[in-house]
Amino acid sequence: MEVSVKSKILTIISTIMIFIPWTILPLRTFDWALESPAAEIIISCYAAFMIFSGIFTIISYASAKVQNNLMKGCLVVNSLYAVFGVAVFGLMLLQR
Repeated sequence: MEVSVKSKILTIISTIMIFIPWTILPLRTFDWALESPAAEIIISCYAAFMIFSGIFTIISYASAKVQNNLMKGCLVVNSLYAVFGVAVFGLMLLQR
């Protein structure tokens, strides 16, 4: 059974999206990244990306029917990222 090119591309994108949120760790080693308002902007952007990656993976898995084993792992991880991103936005709103 041949896997379609569309399926491969969606799987690759979802897999790459797993690793991008971890780039915040080296970024936060800079002093300017720890000061307000840069810190809030960086965290908001990463949280928005995590929510987007979760939604993208869910849509790819459900609507596009990309249901291979790697995509199942991406679905779990990116869904957890999306929940965490929503929680971060909620905590940021509670602090104001």
